Amino acid sequence: MTISTQIQAVVVAWQIYDITRDPLSLGLMGLAEAFPFIGLSLVAGHVADVANRRRVALASIALLACCSLALLTFNLIPGFLGTHGAIPFYGVIFVSGVARSFAQPSRQALGAELVERRLYANAVAWRSSTWQFAAVVGPALGGLIYGFASARVAYVADAIMMIVALAAFWWIHYEPGPAAQRMEKISESLGSGIKFVFRESVLLSALTLDLFSVLLGGAEALLPVFADQVLHVGPQGLGILRAAPAAGAVVASVYLAHRPPFTRAGRTLLWAVATFALCIIGFGVSRSFMLSAGLLAVSGMADNVSVLVRSTLLQVLTPRHLLGRVSSVNSIFVGSSNELGAFESGVMARVLGTVPSVILGGAASLAVVAVIAVGVPRLRTLGRIDELTPAGG
Repeated sequence: MTISTQIQAVVVAWQIYDITRDPLSLGLMGLAEAFPFIGLSLVAGHVADVANRRRVALASIALLACCSLALLTFNLIPGFLGTHGAIPFYGVIFVSGVARSFAQPSRQALGAELVERRLYANAVAWRSSTWQFAAVVGPALGGLIYGFASARVAYVADAIMMIVALAAFWWIHYEPGPAAQRMEKISESLGSGIKFVFRESVLLSALTLDLFSVLLGGAEALLPVFADQVLHVGPQGLGILRAAPAAGAVVASVYLAHRPPFTRAGRTLLWAVATFALCIIGFGVSRSFMLSAGLLAVSGMADNVSVLVRSTLLQVLTPRHLLGRVSSVNSIFVGSSNELGAFESGVMARVLGTVPSVILGGAASLAVVAVIAVGVPRLRTLGRIDELTPAGG
């Protein structure tokens, strides 16, 4: 599934930029996905806690497969893109946002249910490494196939991968446990995940750190502009740039999967996000393709450390019956930072220029780390996560 979505992201971004030649159009991609993703996440979390999580995830992946087939169809119809421009792409992105809003909490909650609690940290590291490996292969494949063959061939690969993902998920064996919260009023159910997160200051500060660091410091949405106008490497180079953070994250996640839990998890999280911000500033300054790719790889290593700490905190602190709803709140924070961050990047690039907007965003992200480090001492002094106990639901 990740390979499919990454191929799709590279090709769609390049096609939209090729049609519009406007960095703001790349920001609108994030906005088109953010609206349904954020708007439906709380409902999706409730559904993940009261329905069969495997079935919810299957339905979401099936909808994503339909989106892949729609993109392929756009490129098979002669003259379709010339007539309709980028608008059909935004429609597909909107629908994929709906699918992702339900897929995220159902899959995350299902994963926590299938794995023993004592293995959470290690399981998160392995799951992250698997995802990051696919996030390396996907963009590279997308850029190479598009650059050396065509968008049609890339979308064929995209659709095939998503159908394989759907079949693989179908084979997962899962017996849902009792759902005591089924009798809870939906209004109370939707708010319970938010209330829990706001009661847990460590979890809230970790999520907030991720939200604002990526919202302000993310440069991924503008990579087509850098590949075309700054580094002059075309769609093939774009694929490598998109793959570089995931390549760094793979190295980090394999290392993390084989080491004991962090003894100073809070400080580790803060240093990881600060390193991410410094890499984004360096990327904005760089005019060397190799240096830019290297900085993105290091940013991926740092980001993977923060993902490990945040995800383990979520799974360890959250009672099982709240996993879906708390995961949906986490999805809102992550989705807000990624999708709204893409929109923010597009707007700032239009106003300030592409390079200044990335440098300024990285500096703002670094400032957020300093504010959280000073303002939330409990996060700064957090020790081993595996010694924490679940909070009351």
